[in-house]
Amino acid sequence: MKKPKVLFPSVEAGLGHIMPMRAIADEFEKLYGDKVDVVRMRFYADSEDKSLHTFEETMARETKTYTKSSVKGFFATFSMNFWGPRLDSFGIMKLLNPKSYKAGVARMKEIDADLVVSTHWATNYYAMHVKPDRPLTAMYCPDVRINPLFQYPCDLCMGAMEPGIRLALKRHPLRFNENNLKCVDFPIRNSAFDIPEDKRENRRFLGFDENKFTVVLAEGGYGIGKMEAICTELIARDLPITLVPVCGKNEELYEKFKAMKTGEKIDFRPQGLLGDEIFRLFGAADVMLGKTGASAAAEPCFFGLPMIITSYTHDIEKFIGEYYINVVGNAIKIFNPVDAADKVEEFFRNPELLQPYIAAAKAVHNRYGARKACEEIYKLLLTRFPGLNE
Repeated sequence: MKKPKVLFPSVEAGLGHIMPMRAIADEFEKLYGDKVDVVRMRFYADSEDKSLHTFEETMARETKTYTKSSVKGFFATFSMNFWGPRLDSFGIMKLLNPKSYKAGVARMKEIDADLVVSTHWATNYYAMHVKPDRPLTAMYCPDVRINPLFQYPCDLCMGAMEPGIRLALKRHPLRFNENNLKCVDFPIRNSAFDIPEDKRENRRFLGFDENKFTVVLAEGGYGIGKMEAICTELIARDLPITLVPVCGKNEELYEKFKAMKTGEKIDFRPQGLLGDEIFRLFGAADVMLGKTGASAAAEPCFFGLPMIITSYTHDIEKFIGEYYINVVGNAIKIFNPVDAADKVEEFFRNPELLQPYIAAAKAVHNRYGARKACEEIYKLLLTRFPGLNE
């Protein structure tokens, strides 16, 4: 029997979508690679169609815009909630971007996958519009709540946060039920499990002083936020700490940081775009500061890190932040850069204050890994290919 083709298409619209996709694809291939044909691709970037390139660039640009202006971000999520999943996606795809919509559906049809696994709503939308024989569709929503664009029809929808799953089942009983909406663990990449628990060991590996209080700042893949203001404030105080801002794709900020002059006590270690290497930083840190993208909040929590949330881009990030503040309990919210620096200094001088946040993060450590998501996806595949287990 020909192996079913399972497509994992990645989309450049923030690392919160890309990283869970990598984790799920890696684990799925590890578990079922002998039974299925796993296909990974950058859905837009690997295409030769210019309209698809333009659409992806537009999504990336809008993500940056919302980070720079939370007013625009909150208005965008308000509009998304107002119009709902069908009208909102119809407007984005068919009204505003008809060329890329047609190209996306045609590309999906040409790939001819039996199952499409998405961590971004757009690829699911294309797959659902393939005719006459559409593929099975599974979608993982990386956010705390199943936001409207992820409420668009699919055969299987998944999320990792129980409050969001319960809310979706309560508010949308005609769309979701216990068969098509599943709560899974957060799909962190497998390399996270290889990082030692000993902070001093991780600091030595990175070339840091193993005894220095270590602070990591990250504002998502685009490196846009309050990182510069907070770093400037902490550098001015010249505390005997290791300060590590992760600039992501913001090369301008990275170069500016590298040229900064610092005092004798502080060890300033700016970083550019990191892949799995960021896990070693989390394993070395005492506290993390940044915005609450899906992965940006979940990954530090895996390493038992207290988090100071420094901004919300829109409602989606606000709900994520409130989850880690009120449900998990490892985070606090401080939007003013000077106040955030004050809190870092307070934690540095009184590290015992971090212990309740560390304990809260460690309490959810067993809710990570892509295996559960992969098992649900495979169950879906079996509904069309029941002979796979024979």
